[in-house]
Amino acid sequence: MPRKKSATLTEVEQQLMEILWERRSGTVGEVQSALLPDRKAAFNTVQTTLRILEEKGYVRHRTEGRAFRYYPVVERDAASNSAVRNVLKRFFNGAAGALAINLIAHERLTPEELRRIEQLVQDAKAQS
Repeated sequence: MPRKKSATLTEVEQQLMEILWERRSGTVGEVQSALLPDRKAAFNTVQTTLRILEEKGYVRHRTEGRAFRYYPVVERDAASNSAVRNVLKRFFNGAAGALAINLIAHERLTPEELRRIEQLVQDAKAQS
C-alpha cells in the first residue's frame, strides 16, 4: 500500500523550504547549491522534492528560460503552526496543555523562555 502523502513538511522538504524562505526564490540548481555539505542531494532529488512541495501548495514556479524558479507561497510561521497542530493532534489528542506540559517537563528552557511562558500564562489567566 502506498504511503499517504504528508500535508506537513518532511525533513527534506523543510530543508528546501528553509532555503526558499531565506532566499525568497530559487531554481533547482540554486537550491541544490545552497544545501549544506552534509545534506547534499542529487539534482533530480531536489527537482522531485520541489515538485512535491508545489503539489502540496507550499511553492509555485515560474518559467525562467529553460529552468523553473520556485517561490514559497506558505510563510514559515504558517508551516510551523501546521506542524505543531499535527503533533498536537497525533500525539496529544488535541490537548494543547498536555503538549505544553510535555515540553516544559522534558526540554531545557532558558530563563528568558521561562519568563515568556510565565507571562503568557498570566495573560491567559487574565483573559479567562
